[in-house]
Amino acid sequence: MSSLSVCMIVKNEEKVLNRCLQCVQKFADEIIVVDTGSTDKTIEIAKKYTKNVYFFDWKDDFSLARNYSVKFATCEYIMWLDADDVITDKNIAKINQLKNKLIAETYMLKYQIAFDENDNCTFEYFRERIVKNCSNAKFVGFVHEVIIPFGRIEYLDVAIEHRKIEAVRDTKRNLKIYKKNINNGVIFNQREQFYYSKELFYNKYYKKTISNLKKFLKMQNKFLPNIIDAYITISDCYFYLNDLKNSKKYLIESMNTSPPNALVCCKLGFIYIQENNYKNAIFWYKTALNCQKNKKSGEFIENDYFDFIPYLQLSFCYYYLNDYENFVKYHKKAKALKPYDKAILNNEKFVK
Repeated sequence: MSSLSVCMIVKNEEKVLNRCLQCVQKFADEIIVVDTGSTDKTIEIAKKYTKNVYFFDWKDDFSLARNYSVKFATCEYIMWLDADDVITDKNIAKINQLKNKLIAETYMLKYQIAFDENDNCTFEYFRERIVKNCSNAKFVGFVHEVIIPFGRIEYLDVAIEHRKIEAVRDTKRNLKIYKKNINNGVIFNQREQFYYSKELFYNKYYKKTISNLKKFLKMQNKFLPNIIDAYITISDCYFYLNDLKNSKKYLIESMNTSPPNALVCCKLGFIYIQENNYKNAIFWYKTALNCQKNKKSGEFIENDYFDFIPYLQLSFCYYYLNDYENFVKYHKKAKALKPYDKAILNNEKFVK
């Protein structure tokens, strides 16, 4: 059986750390916690689960902190987690079984970050979570840090759930780090340019987002899921700027790089609804229903865009076309997936 070190960096996580470490202690051979400046009970909680608690002066660089935690790992494999991550008993059992047969260098696990009212995952993607403890196990990126997958890579049906407990956060924290690096003369690589643009978007600098993502799209050796996401984000910016023509344009251009994406199709359908063009909206929602999930591509998978949202919006479109037979048909399909969704309950009035 291979041994496994779980490495974490934390700061003021007293609300969630105990919950996370209760999961981790069930499979980790070693727990390493690096604190970057907590002023609450985080350190006290960590010491209940491990003697390996270290301190790191925060330097506006997540990779530096992560790599500091990794250097203390003594096991054959390393796993990293955030304090607000949770692992179910079912997935803990899978990890313990995996320890009996660890042979690859990189293991990709599902990261589930959003859930509906029935606790079904609505947004997930694969991340490199367990890696061989060697010189290649190093994080890169001062924000949105990553270990570049290396050696033999395996994708596993093991999920880690990101369960935030809302707290006051500095929404401009990451953007400040990017701007600090710009002021220091740092030239962004493709990944940094992409995520800098996304931080601009999250903070509603839509025109700056557009110009920076267009710069990203001209760069070489880009990650395909980031390319698709860039087109979608540019489209969203134009939408928020009330430019529906360009919003549609960039969604359609995304299809030059990849087969139709369910999210892209649904966004096109929504724009056509804004234009009261229900027939074109129907076309794109039906196209979304035929899109295939490719989880191993690294793209973000928002599950509702593959079935529930198209069904719901198709019922809406058919209602406004006075096609009540198809309205009821697609309403029932959506209801079968989420019977207690607010939109479903509202539509029930019209069905009756």
